[in-house]
Amino acid sequence: MQWIYLSPHFDDVALSCGGLLWEQVQAGDSVRIWTVCAGVTPAGELSSFAKELHTRWDTDQDATTQRRLEDIRSCHLLGATYHYLAIPDCIYRRHPQTGEFLYASEASLNGSLHPADILFITTLKKELERPIQTDAAFVFPVALGNHVDHQLTRLAAEGLERIVWYYADYPYVLRWKEKLEQMEQEGWLSQVFPISQMGLAAWQDSIAAHASQISTFWKDEHEMHKAVIDYHKENQGIRLWRKLLA
Repeated sequence: MQWIYLSPHFDDVALSCGGLLWEQVQAGDSVRIWTVCAGVTPAGELSSFAKELHTRWDTDQDATTQRRLEDIRSCHLLGATYHYLAIPDCIYRRHPQTGEFLYASEASLNGSLHPADILFITTLKKELERPIQTDAAFVFPVALGNHVDHQLTRLAAEGLERIVWYYADYPYVLRWKEKLEQMEQEGWLSQVFPISQMGLAAWQDSIAAHASQISTFWKDEHEMHKAVIDYHKENQGIRLWRKLLA
């Protein structure tokens, strides 16, 4: 079977379900990660917010190149192949007419999608509709936490006439569990995929490969390792959801 995981950013699939990808590869499945917001860092002045994030990540002006190299290492650890789309990360996106930054603060990342992003949703839908192996299953983020790039990625899945699963956005899911409960009350089906100790280790290593992003969620790599163990224990594996057809 062929699995195609949609990752809004370079680290989201590794964070949310790296152990599952490793298990699928070991079982002989073909596994790909398509990173949606992987467009090159644009030339010119960045917003103050983007500069703050680059400082936190300890990257230079071209943070995208460094993050892509981290992702390639992460994919190799999982045994997955990678594919990068040309949509820029939201922190770099500008209004096509006014040139203003669409998301120039921490608060704006988890609000409503800017109307100017409709073009990117259309672009992504076209990419997903191109000829692909018929039994390929797409796996999208639920968009827990409402990060705008996660919303953009999920919206591209709506109406897609293919096998579609959804994964819980980790670690945002830790604060949005009630959303998953609501989905199941609405009739969504879920399935738990067991993760072995080797799969758990590969999951942790795949997250650690995204070294620039560790400080976004944890004080250090050790804390990340413990957090992933706790999350794995709580769920007895990694859970995916499917929406029943009407």
